[in-house]
Amino acid sequence: MTVSPRQIGQLWRHLGPRWLSFRLLYAGRTRLGLLHRATPPRPWAAQPLHDILADPALADPAIYLDYRRRAAPAFLFDPAALPATSCFAAWDRAGEPPQQLVAELRAGRMRLFGGAAVAVGAPPAWLRNPFTGATAPAALHWSQIDEFSHGDIKAIWEPSRFAFAFALARAYARAETPCERDAHAELFWTLLEDWRAENPPQLGPNWKCGQETSLRLLAWSFAAYAFLHSPATTPARAAMLAELVAVSAGRVAANIGYALSQRNNHGISEALGLFTAGALFPELRGAAAWEARGRALLERLAQELIYADGGFTQHSVNYQRLALHDYLWAIAVARRQGRPLSPALHERVGRAAWVLFQLQDAETGRLPRYGNDDGALALPLSGCEFHDYRPVLQAAAFLTHGVRWYPPGPWDEELLWLGGPEALHAPLAPPARDHLRAPVSGLHTIRGESGFAFLHCGGFRDRPGHADLLHLDLWWRGQNIARDAGTYSYNAGVSWDTSFGETAQHNSVTVDGLSQMERAGRFLWLPWARGEARPLRTGRRGALVCWEGAHDGYNRLPSPVLHRRALLKLAEHAWLVVDALTGEAPHTYTLHWHLPDGEYSYEAGPEPRLQLTTPAGPYYLRCGAIGAIGAPSLVRAAPDGPEGWEAPHYNALAPALSLSLTASAPSVRFWSLLSPERCALLTDGQTIVIRGAGWQAIVTLGGAGDLIASAVLGGDEEDRL
Repeated sequence: MTVSPRQIGQLWRHLGPRWLSFRLLYAGRTRLGLLHRATPPRPWAAQPLHDILADPALADPAIYLDYRRRAAPAFLFDPAALPATSCFAAWDRAGEPPQQLVAELRAGRMRLFGGAAVAVGAPPAWLRNPFTGATAPAALHWSQIDEFSHGDIKAIWEPSRFAFAFALARAYARAETPCERDAHAELFWTLLEDWRAENPPQLGPNWKCGQETSLRLLAWSFAAYAFLHSPATTPARAAMLAELVAVSAGRVAANIGYALSQRNNHGISEALGLFTAGALFPELRGAAAWEARGRALLERLAQELIYADGGFTQHSVNYQRLALHDYLWAIAVARRQGRPLSPALHERVGRAAWVLFQLQDAETGRLPRYGNDDGALALPLSGCEFHDYRPVLQAAAFLTHGVRWYPPGPWDEELLWLGGPEALHAPLAPPARDHLRAPVSGLHTIRGESGFAFLHCGGFRDRPGHADLLHLDLWWRGQNIARDAGTYSYNAGVSWDTSFGETAQHNSVTVDGLSQMERAGRFLWLPWARGEARPLRTGRRGALVCWEGAHDGYNRLPSPVLHRRALLKLAEHAWLVVDALTGEAPHTYTLHWHLPDGEYSYEAGPEPRLQLTTPAGPYYLRCGAIGAIGAPSLVRAAPDGPEGWEAPHYNALAPALSLSLTASAPSVRFWSLLSPERCALLTDGQTIVIRGAGWQAIVTLGGAGDLIASAVLGGDEEDRL
């Protein structure tokens, strides 16, 4: 996508001259072949053990393996006494046992991006996209490979992250016989040998990304420690691993500046890759420099990329989990080696975990699918499903606060691997979940006994991922009723690869069919819209809670429009949403609601009504327009675009319901009522009266000030706003 001179000015304003200058210089270095010179392709045979070790006396593979078995630096666990617990059986009954993942691996299948098992081959076809069959060139230097010319390159990268190594190590710890244990270790080493043969240093797609190289290095290290005393770990294989680690760390060190320029998890992951290579393999030449550089960068990036309110630079809960996993690994390794990271880093990491805890559905462990969700799971160390955040938050609670936030469950396996057996007995001290206001990152929640609402409204210090200001997620009894459509793919074709980030795929309002910001690239929106939320207003008894916010994304139009949204919690179970779109010239306004698939009944008309059948019971949505006549639309699984679809996992699609209401006027107000009971609603344009079973709410709409001027709730929970 071509960037216009106007957008270059916006880049200068939002990202600064340093970022723009670096990107221009980097593009020049790539064209001139300087990246090729910095990381020249040299065959494995040209980088023997003798050349990569600081001490030539260790160069004999048998001596080297003996050294690793006797004097390897402290890791997350003792290789001679892997974590073992009677809890394994209970965890495996409640979650998915690693033996199942290993069985699939032997059959040539992998769970990619946390979704269903996909055929990848046995051994995997490391250069082939398992979804499309497209193959990336094997003989080109990584800097010469266009990551968008061979389909979605993430589908090629994913098997090479070696996430299966964690499943093999977990199954190894559960094995009841030496033969079974050795089979797991043998499979790891066999696949590693095959990967090495198919991926010569610096050639092919799997060397393209330093973050992928770093995450692969974590998996290799975990497995190498787990299988250190297995007969399958031969001197030749130990030497091979050392060569792989050295080349990988060299690849990351040579180009980490690009990752740092992105101001996202790439820099954190690559810093961790250097830290890990240096801390766990100090016998390698360059190890001390890698460890020092990685440690310093981890400290710096914790302060720069984790905001003071606990939000994260990438505006994504999935990416925030990836950053947490990176930091928890670093914290645990540094602590085991007696050189802990700083209290300031611990505080930032703990704050990032706390924010995710506040965004969590207590019943399922899930979070709103906020921001880009590309299937990343750096440390798959439990049998919990992909979207369950309890494993990472349980480990974070212990490693940053010395406590547990959840009672015993399958999420504790990650705690065991990262915190050790003693962590399973840490005090249970969960923080309270209350209304959240994180103004720097723009994260807001309103809590009730049966569920909660999440809204995104704030400014951007760093690049937005989705055009989703004023998006509303609604959860009730573990059901994600109003939801984000997810992130399907970063490169799946014109109709799909960017559309899931558009405003129309969020529970917000579009103006003239446009998003709140303009696409300037696959990962770039311009100009950055700005949202601002007001302080919560709460009734005297707390039954009524009112949130209001606005954004300026449509101020860029020739005839500007201001979008303001109010969310009012009524009693314990009903929610009223009021959207005001204010302009001077006529516009076409469309209110969007994205909802789960399933049985439903629908009544069209100017005030459409939708009844959902959910596992927790029926749920109702009704909406209307004030100041114009609304035209409704309900779509499920559109044949030619993203409407009526969601991405439950990256690179996966599932039908969903998309309800919209369109009105044309200079200004309009939409109202939406969401509730698990069928309510009556009447409005005269200034007042909305809602009646439920045993309660009644009278809401007075405001003008230029508060969008909701006042509200009275009568019945068992009489309250006044």
